[in-house]
Amino acid sequence: MPVTNLYKRGLVVVNAYDVLPSIEHLVERLKEEFEPFGIELDVKTTAEIYAFIGSDGELYSIDLPYDFCVFLDKDRYISHLLEEAGLRLFNSAQAIEACDDKMLTYMNLMHFGIRMPKTVSGPLHYSLLDNDNFLHNVEKVIPYPIVVKSNFGSQGEGVYLAHNFDELKEIEKKIIYRPRLYQEFIETSKGFDYRLICIGGKFVTGYKRRSLSGDFRSNLARGGIGVEHTMNPFQIDTAERIARIMKLDYCGIDFLESGIPEEPILCEINSNAFIKGAENVTKINIAAKYVEYIYNAVYRD
Repeated sequence: MPVTNLYKRGLVVVNAYDVLPSIEHLVERLKEEFEPFGIELDVKTTAEIYAFIGSDGELYSIDLPYDFCVFLDKDRYISHLLEEAGLRLFNSAQAIEACDDKMLTYMNLMHFGIRMPKTVSGPLHYSLLDNDNFLHNVEKVIPYPIVVKSNFGSQGEGVYLAHNFDELKEIEKKIIYRPRLYQEFIETSKGFDYRLICIGGKFVTGYKRRSLSGDFRSNLARGGIGVEHTMNPFQIDTAERIARIMKLDYCGIDFLESGIPEEPILCEINSNAFIKGAENVTKINIAAKYVEYIYNAVYRD
Protein backbone atom coordinates (compact mmCIF):
# COMPACT_ATOMS: atom_id res chain seq x y z
CA MET A 1 0.00 0.00 0.00
CA PRO A 2 1.51 3.39 -0.97
CA VAL A 3 2.48 5.58 1.97
CA THR A 4 3.45 9.24 2.07
CA ASN A 5 6.87 10.09 3.45
CA LEU A 6 8.66 13.21 2.23
CA TYR A 7 12.02 11.90 3.42
CA LYS A 8 12.16 9.08 0.93
CA ARG A 9 14.29 9.99 -2.09
CA GLY A 10 15.56 8.07 -5.07
CA LEU A 11 18.05 8.84 -7.82
CA VAL A 12 17.69 8.05 -11.52
CA VAL A 13 20.88 8.17 -13.58
CA VAL A 14 20.79 8.62 -17.36
CA ASN A 15 23.42 9.12 -20.03
CA ALA A 16 25.19 12.49 -20.18
CA TYR A 17 25.02 12.92 -23.94
CA ASP A 18 22.05 11.09 -25.39
CA VAL A 19 18.82 10.38 -23.51
CA LEU A 20 16.63 8.34 -25.82
CA PRO A 21 12.89 9.08 -25.95
CA SER A 22 12.27 5.55 -24.65
CA ILE A 23 14.42 6.31 -21.59
CA GLU A 24 12.62 9.63 -21.05
CA HIS A 25 9.33 7.75 -21.15
CA LEU A 26 10.59 5.17 -18.67
CA VAL A 27 11.74 7.93 -16.29
CA GLU A 28 8.33 9.63 -16.44
CA ARG A 29 6.51 6.37 -15.83
CA LEU A 30 8.70 5.62 -12.81
CA LYS A 31 8.05 9.11 -11.40
CA GLU A 32 4.31 8.57 -11.78
CA GLU A 33 4.38 5.26 -9.98
CA PHE A 34 6.75 6.39 -7.20
CA GLU A 35 4.64 9.44 -6.35
CA PRO A 36 1.89 7.58 -4.40
CA PHE A 37 4.64 6.11 -2.20
CA GLY A 38 5.82 9.60 -1.28
CA ILE A 39 9.14 9.02 -3.00
CA GLU A 40 10.73 11.93 -4.83
CA LEU A 41 12.97 11.03 -7.78
CA ASP A 42 15.92 13.16 -8.79
CA VAL A 43 17.23 12.65 -12.33
CA LYS A 44 20.92 13.20 -12.97
CA THR A 45 23.17 12.48 -15.91
CA THR A 46 26.45 10.64 -15.60
CA ALA A 47 28.18 14.01 -16.14
CA GLU A 48 26.54 15.31 -12.96
CA ILE A 49 27.72 12.43 -10.78
CA TYR A 50 30.65 13.81 -8.82
CA ALA A 51 32.78 10.81 -7.89
CA PHE A 52 36.51 10.29 -8.28
CA ILE A 53 39.44 8.34 -6.92
CA GLY A 54 41.78 10.59 -5.01
CA SER A 55 45.56 10.60 -4.97
CA ASP A 56 45.39 8.60 -1.76
CA GLY A 57 43.52 5.82 -3.54
CA GLU A 58 40.24 6.58 -1.78
CA LEU A 59 36.83 7.26 -3.31
CA TYR A 60 35.51 10.80 -3.05
CA SER A 61 31.98 11.92 -3.93
CA ILE A 62 29.51 14.64 -3.10
CA ASP A 63 26.77 13.81 -0.64
CA LEU A 64 24.30 11.37 -2.18
CA PRO A 65 21.14 11.80 -0.07
CA TYR A 66 19.29 8.96 -1.74
CA ASP A 67 17.91 5.66 -0.56
CA PHE A 68 18.48 3.96 -3.92
CA CYS A 69 19.42 4.54 -7.54
CA VAL A 70 17.70 3.35 -10.71
CA PHE A 71 20.64 3.25 -13.10
CA LEU A 72 19.41 3.73 -16.67
CA ASP A 73 22.80 3.99 -18.37
CA LYS A 74 25.47 1.43 -19.20
CA ASP A 75 28.48 3.27 -17.76
CA ARG A 76 30.35 0.49 -15.96
CA TYR A 77 32.68 2.88 -14.15
CA ILE A 78 30.12 5.31 -12.74
CA SER A 79 27.82 2.45 -11.69
CA HIS A 80 30.60 0.74 -9.74
CA LEU A 81 31.66 4.04 -8.14
CA LEU A 82 28.10 4.73 -7.01
CA GLU A 83 27.93 1.32 -5.39
CA GLU A 84 31.28 1.95 -3.71
CA ALA A 85 29.77 5.19 -2.38
CA GLY A 86 27.05 3.14 -0.72
CA LEU A 87 24.09 3.41 -3.08
CA ARG A 88 21.86 0.42 -3.81
CA LEU A 89 21.57 0.23 -7.60
CA PHE A 90 18.75 -1.26 -9.64
CA ASN A 91 20.24 -3.12 -11.52
CA SER A 92 23.59 -3.73 -9.87
CA ALA A 93 26.76 -2.54 -11.60
CA GLN A 94 27.87 -6.13 -12.17
CA ALA A 95 24.54 -7.13 -13.71
CA ILE A 96 24.50 -4.12 -16.04
CA GLU A 97 28.07 -4.81 -17.12
CA ALA A 98 27.33 -8.47 -17.87
CA CYS A 99 24.24 -7.63 -19.96
CA ASP A 100 25.75 -4.69 -21.82
CA ASP A 101 28.54 -6.87 -23.25
CA LYS A 102 26.82 -9.52 -25.34
CA MET A 103 29.80 -11.87 -25.29
CA LEU A 104 30.05 -11.53 -21.53
CA THR A 105 26.34 -12.37 -21.30
CA TYR A 106 26.83 -15.72 -23.04
CA MET A 107 29.95 -16.47 -21.03
CA ASN A 108 28.11 -15.82 -17.76
CA LEU A 109 25.43 -18.31 -18.79
CA MET A 110 27.77 -21.13 -19.82
CA HIS A 111 27.34 -24.43 -17.97
CA PHE A 112 23.71 -23.73 -16.97
CA GLY A 113 22.05 -25.63 -19.81
CA ILE A 114 20.72 -22.45 -21.44
CA ARG A 115 20.38 -22.93 -25.18
CA MET A 116 21.96 -20.14 -27.24
CA PRO A 117 23.28 -19.67 -30.78
CA LYS A 118 26.72 -21.06 -31.53
CA THR A 119 28.98 -18.06 -30.83
CA VAL A 120 32.55 -17.13 -31.75
CA SER A 121 34.28 -14.15 -30.14
CA GLY A 122 36.16 -11.78 -32.44
CA PRO A 123 39.87 -11.32 -31.61
CA LEU A 124 41.16 -7.96 -30.42
CA HIS A 125 42.28 -5.85 -33.38
CA TYR A 126 44.19 -2.57 -33.12
CA SER A 127 46.53 -2.82 -36.11
CA LEU A 128 46.30 -1.55 -39.68
CA LEU A 129 47.30 -5.00 -40.91
CA ASP A 130 44.64 -7.26 -42.41
CA ASN A 131 44.33 -11.00 -41.88
CA ASP A 132 41.59 -13.31 -43.19
CA ASN A 133 42.64 -16.35 -41.14
CA PHE A 134 40.11 -15.68 -38.40
CA LEU A 135 37.19 -15.27 -40.81
CA HIS A 136 38.07 -18.54 -42.54
CA ASN A 137 38.04 -20.22 -39.13
CA VAL A 138 34.60 -18.72 -38.43
CA GLU A 139 33.34 -20.30 -41.66
CA LYS A 140 34.50 -23.70 -40.43
CA VAL A 141 32.49 -23.37 -37.22
CA ILE A 142 29.36 -21.51 -38.33
CA PRO A 143 27.51 -22.06 -41.65
CA TYR A 144 26.19 -19.14 -43.70
CA PRO A 145 24.33 -16.95 -43.18
CA ILE A 146 26.37 -15.70 -40.22
CA VAL A 147 25.13 -13.08 -37.78
CA VAL A 148 27.77 -10.50 -36.86
CA LYS A 149 27.23 -8.33 -33.79
CA SER A 150 29.05 -5.56 -32.04
CA ASN A 151 29.32 -6.63 -28.39
CA PHE A 152 27.94 -3.27 -27.35
CA GLY A 153 24.77 -1.92 -28.88
CA SER A 154 21.01 -1.90 -28.61
CA GLN A 155 17.87 -1.50 -30.73
CA GLY A 156 19.36 -3.73 -33.43
CA GLU A 157 22.27 -1.39 -34.18
CA GLY A 158 25.59 -3.03 -34.98
CA VAL A 159 23.90 -6.28 -36.02
CA TYR A 160 24.56 -7.64 -39.52
CA LEU A 161 23.92 -10.76 -41.60
CA ALA A 162 26.58 -12.17 -43.93
CA HIS A 163 25.52 -14.64 -46.63
CA ASN A 164 28.99 -15.40 -47.97
CA PHE A 165 32.67 -14.70 -47.35
CA ASP A 166 32.72 -11.44 -49.29
CA GLU A 167 29.88 -10.02 -47.21
CA LEU A 168 31.50 -11.30 -44.04
CA LYS A 169 34.73 -9.52 -44.91
CA GLU A 170 32.92 -6.25 -45.72
CA ILE A 171 31.10 -6.35 -42.38
CA GLU A 172 34.35 -7.14 -40.61
CA LYS A 173 35.91 -3.99 -42.08
CA LYS A 174 33.12 -1.89 -40.58
CA ILE A 175 33.49 -3.11 -37.01
CA ILE A 176 36.97 -4.66 -36.87
CA TYR A 177 38.17 -2.30 -34.15
CA ARG A 178 35.18 -2.98 -31.90
CA PRO A 179 34.59 -5.97 -29.60
CA ARG A 180 32.41 -8.25 -31.74
CA LEU A 181 31.03 -11.74 -32.08
CA TYR A 182 29.79 -14.12 -34.76
CA GLN A 183 26.74 -16.37 -34.41
CA GLU A 184 24.73 -18.96 -36.24
CA PHE A 185 21.55 -17.64 -37.82
CA ILE A 186 18.40 -19.20 -36.36
CA GLU A 187 16.28 -19.63 -39.49
CA THR A 188 13.21 -20.76 -37.52
CA SER A 189 13.06 -17.29 -35.92
CA LYS A 190 13.73 -15.10 -38.94
CA GLY A 191 12.07 -11.73 -38.45
CA PHE A 192 10.54 -12.41 -35.05
CA ASP A 193 11.41 -13.13 -31.44
CA TYR A 194 9.87 -13.06 -27.96
CA ARG A 195 10.46 -10.42 -25.28
CA LEU A 196 9.88 -11.53 -21.69
CA ILE A 197 9.99 -9.04 -18.80
CA CYS A 198 11.20 -10.28 -15.43
CA ILE A 199 11.26 -8.38 -12.13
CA GLY A 200 12.99 -9.83 -9.11
CA GLY A 201 13.62 -13.06 -10.97
CA LYS A 202 9.90 -13.55 -11.71
CA PHE A 203 8.15 -13.39 -15.07
CA VAL A 204 5.80 -10.40 -15.32
CA THR A 205 4.67 -10.28 -18.93
CA GLY A 206 5.83 -10.84 -22.49
CA TYR A 207 4.97 -10.38 -26.11
CA LYS A 208 6.07 -11.32 -29.61
CA ARG A 209 8.08 -8.89 -31.72
CA ARG A 210 7.77 -9.14 -35.50
CA SER A 211 9.44 -7.33 -38.38
CA LEU A 212 7.18 -5.80 -41.04
CA SER A 213 9.93 -5.04 -43.54
CA GLY A 214 11.47 -8.46 -44.08
CA ASP A 215 14.44 -7.51 -41.86
CA PHE A 216 15.85 -10.47 -39.94
CA ARG A 217 15.84 -8.21 -36.84
CA SER A 218 12.55 -7.63 -35.04
CA ASN A 219 13.41 -4.63 -32.82
CA LEU A 220 10.57 -2.14 -32.40
CA ALA A 221 13.11 0.65 -32.92
CA ARG A 222 13.73 -0.72 -36.43
CA GLY A 223 10.08 -0.71 -37.42
CA GLY A 224 9.01 -3.97 -35.86
CA ILE A 225 5.70 -4.35 -34.06
CA GLY A 226 4.67 -5.94 -30.80
CA VAL A 227 2.02 -8.67 -30.89
CA GLU A 228 0.12 -10.25 -28.01
CA HIS A 229 1.41 -13.73 -27.27
CA THR A 230 1.02 -16.25 -24.46
CA MET A 231 4.45 -17.49 -23.41
CA ASN A 232 4.81 -21.21 -22.87
CA PRO A 233 6.01 -22.59 -19.50
CA PHE A 234 9.47 -23.39 -20.89
CA GLN A 235 10.05 -19.80 -22.01
CA ILE A 236 8.90 -18.49 -18.64
CA ASP A 237 10.97 -20.96 -16.63
CA THR A 238 14.11 -20.30 -18.69
CA ALA A 239 13.66 -16.53 -18.46
CA GLU A 240 13.30 -16.70 -14.68
CA ARG A 241 16.37 -18.90 -14.40
CA ILE A 242 18.41 -16.48 -16.52
CA ALA A 243 17.26 -13.47 -14.48
CA ARG A 244 18.26 -15.20 -11.24
CA ILE A 245 21.61 -16.42 -12.57
CA MET A 246 22.45 -12.92 -13.79
CA LYS A 247 21.12 -11.40 -10.52
CA LEU A 248 18.92 -8.94 -12.37
CA ASP A 249 16.31 -6.88 -10.53
CA TYR A 250 14.67 -5.95 -13.81
CA CYS A 251 15.28 -7.11 -17.37
CA GLY A 252 13.91 -7.91 -20.78
CA ILE A 253 15.01 -11.31 -22.08
CA ASP A 254 14.75 -12.03 -25.79
CA PHE A 255 14.24 -15.57 -27.05
CA LEU A 256 14.47 -16.93 -30.57
CA GLU A 257 12.18 -19.67 -31.85
CA SER A 258 13.89 -23.06 -32.05
CA GLY A 259 10.85 -24.94 -33.37
CA ILE A 260 10.85 -27.00 -30.16
CA PRO A 261 8.70 -25.52 -27.35
CA GLU A 262 10.94 -27.00 -24.67
CA GLU A 263 14.04 -25.29 -26.07
CA PRO A 264 13.81 -21.50 -26.33
CA ILE A 265 17.05 -20.00 -27.66
CA LEU A 266 18.49 -17.01 -25.85
CA CYS A 267 19.14 -14.03 -28.10
CA GLU A 268 19.97 -11.17 -25.72
CA ILE A 269 19.31 -9.73 -22.27
CA ASN A 270 18.43 -6.08 -21.78
CA SER A 271 19.08 -4.79 -18.27
CA ASN A 272 17.17 -1.57 -18.99
CA ALA A 273 14.42 -2.87 -21.23
CA PHE A 274 12.11 -0.10 -22.46
CA ILE A 275 8.51 -0.40 -21.32
CA LYS A 276 6.42 1.70 -23.70
CA GLY A 277 5.95 -1.01 -26.30
CA ALA A 278 5.55 -3.75 -23.71
CA GLU A 279 2.90 -1.87 -21.72
CA ASN A 280 1.00 -0.92 -24.87
CA VAL A 281 0.88 -4.50 -26.13
CA THR A 282 0.38 -6.42 -22.89
CA LYS A 283 -1.69 -3.83 -20.94
CA ILE A 284 0.39 -4.72 -17.88
CA ASN A 285 1.57 -1.84 -15.69
CA ILE A 286 5.24 -2.82 -15.70
CA ALA A 287 6.40 0.44 -14.15
CA ALA A 288 4.12 -0.07 -11.15
CA LYS A 289 5.40 -3.59 -10.60
CA TYR A 290 9.02 -2.43 -10.82
CA VAL A 291 8.37 0.42 -8.37
CA GLU A 292 6.67 -1.93 -5.92
CA TYR A 293 9.64 -4.29 -6.15
CA ILE A 294 12.12 -1.45 -5.50
CA TYR A 295 10.04 -0.14 -2.59
CA ASN A 296 9.90 -3.54 -0.93
CA ALA A 297 13.62 -4.16 -1.52
CA VAL A 298 14.69 -0.81 -0.07
CA TYR A 299 12.18 -0.07 2.68
CA ARG A 300 10.83 -3.46 3.76
CA ASP A 301 13.63 -6.00 3.36
